[in-house]
Amino acid sequence: MSTSKFHDGYSLADTTDELGKQALKLGLIPSFTVRFFADSREYFIAHDDKSEALTPEEAYLYFKKLVEKAEK
Repeated sequence: MSTSKFHDGYSLADTTDELGKQALKLGLIPSFTVRFFADSREYFIAHDDKSEALTPEEAYLYFKKLVEKAEK
């Protein structure tokens, strides 16, 4: 069982950023954008011609699934 690299909202967002960068390097996504707010972040992942805002939790799960699938 793997251990989490986060323990609060900020470290979750930081971990999500790193997973996003890893997915980008692996060529799994064409791009992603992070919109920073004082107390949160929104993630936009390019999909064809549309992109919808994801919470750090949603983006983390999306990136994690992509990266794990690519590593198999």
